[in-house]
Amino acid sequence: MALLQEWQKIAYNDKANKGELQRFWQRYFLLEKGVYEKLLTNPDEKVEGTVKELADKYELTVMEMTGFLDGINDSLIEPNPIEEMEEDTKVSLAFDKEKLYKNMVDAKADWLYNLPMWDDIFDKETQKALYLEQKKSGTVIVGKKVGRNDPCPCGSGRKYKQCCGK
Repeated sequence: MALLQEWQKIAYNDKANKGELQRFWQRYFLLEKGVYEKLLTNPDEKVEGTVKELADKYELTVMEMTGFLDGINDSLIEPNPIEEMEEDTKVSLAFDKEKLYKNMVDAKADWLYNLPMWDDIFDKETQKALYLEQKKSGTVIVGKKVGRNDPCPCGSGRKYKQCCGK
């Protein structure tokens, strides 16, 4: 069985005790934060290796590293083959800085996008702009509703109810 499937069985186990699952995620988020602190300290370093090698490097279990790789995959320059990944699969952690920051905002992971290491990567203005850009990307703006007796928006000059409103 691929590592990702095993990780998902553990992390998203709906049969598990809610308290146990909450403790599992709290512990995982602390470990994840530690890895991001190391990655963001030297953001241009090319980090590559097998899943097992990276797990050892960041002092994680292979399952924890699988969860980390699953989480960061959308922010990578070249996504890893996480669906069929095994312990000896070569992976890369080369990430797109802006994409990673925005994905952290999207995930509402304030413990990650507020890490002090971001200050060395982006100035406060850029961080704020990226934050707002990500927040606005999920906002749907509904236009003004056309009334029955308003001019038709198609530009025909007729009333909406006698044109496109039929």
